[in-house]
Amino acid sequence: MASAGIDFTLGARRLASVPRDLATWAFSLEDVLAGALPEAPAGGRDGVRVLSAPTALLPAITARFPQCLAGGRQDYRRHYIAMGAGFDAYMAGFSGRTRSTLRRKARKLAEVAPGGTHVTAYRTPAEVEAFLGIALPLSARTYQARLLGAGLPGDPAARRAMLEAAEEGRMRAFLLHAGAEAIAYLALPVSGRTLVYAHLGYDPAWAPLSPGTVLQIEALERLYAEQRFAFFDFTEGEGAHKALFGTHSAACSSLVLLTPTLANRTLLGARAVFDAGVARAKALAGRSDALGRLRAALRA
Repeated sequence: MASAGIDFTLGARRLASVPRDLATWAFSLEDVLAGALPEAPAGGRDGVRVLSAPTALLPAITARFPQCLAGGRQDYRRHYIAMGAGFDAYMAGFSGRTRSTLRRKARKLAEVAPGGTHVTAYRTPAEVEAFLGIALPLSARTYQARLLGAGLPGDPAARRAMLEAAEEGRMRAFLLHAGAEAIAYLALPVSGRTLVYAHLGYDPAWAPLSPGTVLQIEALERLYAEQRFAFFDFTEGEGAHKALFGTHSAACSSLVLLTPTLANRTLLGARAVFDAGVARAKALAGRSDALGRLRAALRA
């Protein structure tokens, strides 16, 4: 069983993480769209972490572990792209104003970058090894790595998994360069005919010029050209980036099912109080421009 953290987060900043021995019950996009329950894990010493399950199936999911206490629930729209049509049809789904904005972002970044911008793609084992050599130092500078511990993983097991996926043709990765400097990365494992949005990051110094957005559009154009993939799965969690680029969404939830020890009861109670406080603070801040300033400060 793997250790997993019960996180206490505020905006983009993880304030604390309490480790627990949890099995992971993860739902693929295909599971969600089929409304099916994949095989449940045996459960860890402290229970189970459920990731991105169809919200409608939560009663059936919790019934598989009746002895456990449910908590830390997060409900969200799981965004994805249905890639049945071509790239031109995908772009036509945006409003004219949004298409103009996307072109302007790419043009502005290219104008500012010394030597312009270009994107490189990686899929073979040797190419993915080269990608990691460039992307890992970049990832260490991103707010995803600094604040959330969600940067591109560089441990031996993760590296081996990416190289094995590349060996089987199940890996796509991209780098956006400003001149000779890599400023954004995107790593996409492939599951069947689904591209999985695993890791996107960018140099915070270039953040005002939207390098992640520029890279996303360029990567999608190349991926559509392969005519191999049915879906692009933005996985669990909300986000403006996911909502912008997704064409569809499904109601999903993530939560933990913990064994009813005193320590776990206390942990779930503390998490519930914390989440309620964050929700109240967001509601108050949302009535002014304080919420935007707070989010910016948390990413600084």
